[in-house]
Amino acid sequence: MKKELLSIVFGLFCLMVHAQSITIKGVVKSNTGENIIGANIVLRGTYDGASSDLDGQFRFNTEEKGKQVLQITYIGFDTLSMSLELKDQNLEFNLNLKETVNELNAVTIVAGVFEASDTKKSVILKSVDIALTAGAVADITGAMLTLPGTVRNQESGQLLVRGGAAYETRTLIDGLYVQNAYNSTTGNLPARNRFSPFMFKGMMFSSGGYSAEYGQALSSALILNSSDVATQNTTGIQLLSVGGGLSQQKSWGKSSLSVSGTYSNLSPYFKLIKQNFDWKQAPESGNVELSFKTKTSSTGIFKFYASGLSNGFNMNVAVDGDEKQKMPLKLSGENLYLNTSYRDVVFKDWTLFVGSAYTWNRDKIRQNFQLNTLQQSAQTRFTLTKSLSEAVKLKFGAEHIWSGFDENYTEGETFKTLHNENYLAAFAETDLKFSEKWLARVGVRAEHSTLLGRGNVAPRLSTAYILGKGEQLAFSFGQFYQTPEHTQMRRSTDVGFEQADHYILTYQKQVEGYIFRVEGYYKNYHNLLKTTAELPQNTGYGYARGIDLFWRDSKSIKNGDYYVSYSFLDTERNYRDFPTQATPYFAAKHNVAVVYKHWIHGLNTMLSTTYAFQSGRPYNDPNSSVFNGSRTPVFQDLSLTLSYITNIKDNFTVVYIAANNVPGFRQVSGYRYASTPDEQGHFSGSPILPPAKRFIFLGLIMTIGEKFVKNQGNNDDL
Repeated sequence: MKKELLSIVFGLFCLMVHAQSITIKGVVKSNTGENIIGANIVLRGTYDGASSDLDGQFRFNTEEKGKQVLQITYIGFDTLSMSLELKDQNLEFNLNLKETVNELNAVTIVAGVFEASDTKKSVILKSVDIALTAGAVADITGAMLTLPGTVRNQESGQLLVRGGAAYETRTLIDGLYVQNAYNSTTGNLPARNRFSPFMFKGMMFSSGGYSAEYGQALSSALILNSSDVATQNTTGIQLLSVGGGLSQQKSWGKSSLSVSGTYSNLSPYFKLIKQNFDWKQAPESGNVELSFKTKTSSTGIFKFYASGLSNGFNMNVAVDGDEKQKMPLKLSGENLYLNTSYRDVVFKDWTLFVGSAYTWNRDKIRQNFQLNTLQQSAQTRFTLTKSLSEAVKLKFGAEHIWSGFDENYTEGETFKTLHNENYLAAFAETDLKFSEKWLARVGVRAEHSTLLGRGNVAPRLSTAYILGKGEQLAFSFGQFYQTPEHTQMRRSTDVGFEQADHYILTYQKQVEGYIFRVEGYYKNYHNLLKTTAELPQNTGYGYARGIDLFWRDSKSIKNGDYYVSYSFLDTERNYRDFPTQATPYFAAKHNVAVVYKHWIHGLNTMLSTTYAFQSGRPYNDPNSSVFNGSRTPVFQDLSLTLSYITNIKDNFTVVYIAANNVPGFRQVSGYRYASTPDEQGHFSGSPILPPAKRFIFLGLIMTIGEKFVKNQGNNDDL
């Protein structure tokens, strides 16, 4: 089935343009007669166009009239431009493109970068891989955790990269910072990424050494690029085992508006599936989203996105070290996120991007204390980009982020923390193509924090060289700074930036249908925050080093596709309340993931399975004299997803079932210990387990107005 059909499996992607006054269609082939899949066919200077499908065919509609230029582009082939005149008749073409430099031999920056896109050929993943990865249940973070360099943290669900804590990874949408990327939660309850993968046309996961364009992340950046104007009117219905949702999308050709709402309540599910936790009120959430996009000119586009979410739960939790003794715990969270951007060509050949984002997030926790936290941030950002020549590309820009942190903690008496931050940054970066085989990206970023009263200058460098057909060697170096977390500066903000230096060396071999990649890295931490003294100080330090391996094969098995990732991590640090340098609790030395997807033609079914293995993680046993010297049992998980595609009253419908930890492996995240020893001087402890041994998810998604045509599946779509 087509990529677009796979996207509709989850009800959020568009397929084709509605009929307008003139239809332009045809087929695109190579000069050797092979169908070209994914060629971009547009009327130059407009947004009217399409991509060629599995048979090399394309079709789109336009309201343009008169003399126009039809332009056909595909990476690795010469651009073809044809003059034509649009009147009232439909047009059909047989087009042939001449191959130039094969894309697999084109030099690109690959060090530390895993890219997901359905619009580019030479990428590690496709966008649809994010949704179809078993165990992730369409969660962006869950899918990224199958890539090398990541560590599974089942008690939080957040993205941990190469020995870095969760706060060291930043999520950005269209280059704009997302302050709270996860749903509100408390310790030992995993959270989900707030955003659907089908909002985005491309994703880039940088496990280190990322561009000078971005900052405030010691370890990693997850960069999400939103889709453009939708081209079809759709109505979506979701019936889920934990809730449901409705969505409506309207297209006016050059503009589109989509509105959606979802509601989930795990109470009925918890009555069927035994839970390890004592729930008084099961997790419940409601979410609404609005997205408006419009073409402001032949080269300009304006986007606006807004989402609001509320979630909460109420439970009894065991007292540390005593599973029989319980205490109440209640959480409620509300989040509002706004993102708006404008992109256009100015001054003839400069590309201007201007964007702003606002986040409002409030969390309330009630236990034997009361904790009220309000976080806000407002960002403004601009970039200018220009290709000075075929060998030189320049980009520069600046951003300002205001953020506020307002926390009230009450336990007998009230303690208040109030921080207001104005963060300023500017960057400049240039791509230098020395030859067809050698490319370098050189950049510098300058930052200043009014909260800290300090600034920094961070150089960045990435370079890549082609060794042979489909083979690249790449190197990346960079200095990265981050403001310490507000929760670590409650007693004082008279501290400085935390710092990490990245060194990454990458070898990648890519031929049609296969990718092999090996990457070695070293990360040196400076000025980490220590909180053992009366006031916090930047006296912490640490390191992380390791090797990541990745292999993907989408060719050997008919209608099948699999990839394998492995990471070796050696890391230690001395920060926060650590009494000595030690491996942090969120780091595992060995991490393995095997992901397989298979399209079963006769059953119209997609099968996806993921196996994950992780060696034991450190935890601190107060009965031992070695800090963080104990290790949890190994982590294992086998997840399955089945998606059955059919029609209900001629409406495209998907019925799917997803289950994680199917064999029921015992998954221990760590241990909780009593704060005081017993009469024998022993600290009693208990394991930290997930809410349930396994999670099973059922869903039905219907897209009204679309119809599934049987046996359209193809291995190339996987």
